[in-house]
Amino acid sequence: MYDADAPEERRTYYISVGPGQILEDSEAAAFEFAIHATEAEIDKLEELFQEAQDADTDEIFNYSGSPLVSDSPENETYDALFKDIYRMLHELGTDETKRHIESMNIL
Repeated sequence: MYDADAPEERRTYYISVGPGQILEDSEAAAFEFAIHATEAEIDKLEELFQEAQDADTDEIFNYSGSPLVSDSPENETYDALFKDIYRMLHELGTDETKRHIESMNIL
């Protein structure tokens, strides 16, 4: 019997931030972080990865030709999205994942 009030089951997922991969099998590809998350949390993480990819694409297409780092709103959005991703990975992460993210000094 389905119980809508029952907490969702947390499962282990393996995350590769660069390509925005969320894997269920640790042997499927290289990964940087392990997390324990519900399906709803994974959906949110996938959404953040997609938004970051979209912001990155916007930044590429709006590139002015300057070799310097852009202070454009698109770049700020991209940076903010990655902070959100790392914040979420830290919140859901294993102890090792949390230590790794803390050592990166990005939050």
